[in-house]
Amino acid sequence: MENNFDINNLVRENVKEMKPYSSARDEFEDFDTADMIFLDANENPFENGVNRYPDPQQISVKEVLAKQRNVKTNQILLGNGSDEVLDLLFRAFCEPKTDNVITLPPTYGMYGVLANINAVENKEILLSEDFQPQIEKIMEAVDKNTKIIFLCSPNNPTGNSFSDESVAYLLQNFKGLVVIDEAYIDFSKKDSWINELDEYPNLVITQTLSKAYGLAGIRLGICYASAEVISVLNKIKPPYNVNELTQKRALERLDNPEKIKSEIDSIIEQRDELLKVLLDVKFIEKIYPTEANFILVKVDDANKIYDELIAKGIVIRNRTTQPLCDNCLRLTVGTEQENMKLIVALKEIN
Repeated sequence: MENNFDINNLVRENVKEMKPYSSARDEFEDFDTADMIFLDANENPFENGVNRYPDPQQISVKEVLAKQRNVKTNQILLGNGSDEVLDLLFRAFCEPKTDNVITLPPTYGMYGVLANINAVENKEILLSEDFQPQIEKIMEAVDKNTKIIFLCSPNNPTGNSFSDESVAYLLQNFKGLVVIDEAYIDFSKKDSWINELDEYPNLVITQTLSKAYGLAGIRLGICYASAEVISVLNKIKPPYNVNELTQKRALERLDNPEKIKSEIDSIIEQRDELLKVLLDVKFIEKIYPTEANFILVKVDDANKIYDELIAKGIVIRNRTTQPLCDNCLRLTVGTEQENMKLIVALKEIN
């Protein structure tokens, strides 16, 4: 649905005017020419698998993702984790000490950290008591300098997804970018908003290979957006921001979708079993609905229980300092054996 979105009203003036850095591998893009002699990039000539600079546009990885997600390669940007992607959004679209963004606590903490790093005001609009966006309050907070609204869905640390109606309303009525962080979408029954990319020019989606794909150690974040938005981000990204080892490992993993699906199914099955057993833990006062690979629970004394679990060799996340999360603990779903140890430990605590 058209909302008169114009990307030129969002891009920072210095970004519009800048000339991007052109690397040696940008100027010569044919990586399939095995017989070519490369004397253009001041590299060490002795082959060891990583002596050459990586593809700065990560074409091989993008082609696989484009096919699997049914998008075009020019609608994809890859980054050194989702945090780099999010940082690029700030740097491309938010003028320091002038513009602002809106975040919805309790949520992923890096939005606020990146706002501070980039000297951008962060307007925090709390979620409702059932952890849904308060649309009227969000729209009241929007002014002419509001460039981005960040939605984490499924949300971290609450685990729930935001209603389609709320997300659609913001996409249709907000003239800036609506960034939907879908780090946990693979554990949800909801469809990704990727399917709506062509419908909403102001829609930006971030995903990651860190969660469902089990590749947190390689740091690969993904941004899906219009070709126009991706073009702006490509203009300012570091030339070789995704290294060769990361690209190779990502391709290996993406080439095995059956194994990925099997692991996701196992995590969801273990999550559902854990939800049942947690009902019998006496000090748990509330178990929140979840569509992620973790469960948020409200307990009688979060600090005490956290410390006692540490003493038993189990590390969870204490979220009691977060808004609306008083005395809440976040439990990541582990293997069946790890979950059993967690349950035993919880039941041993008085």
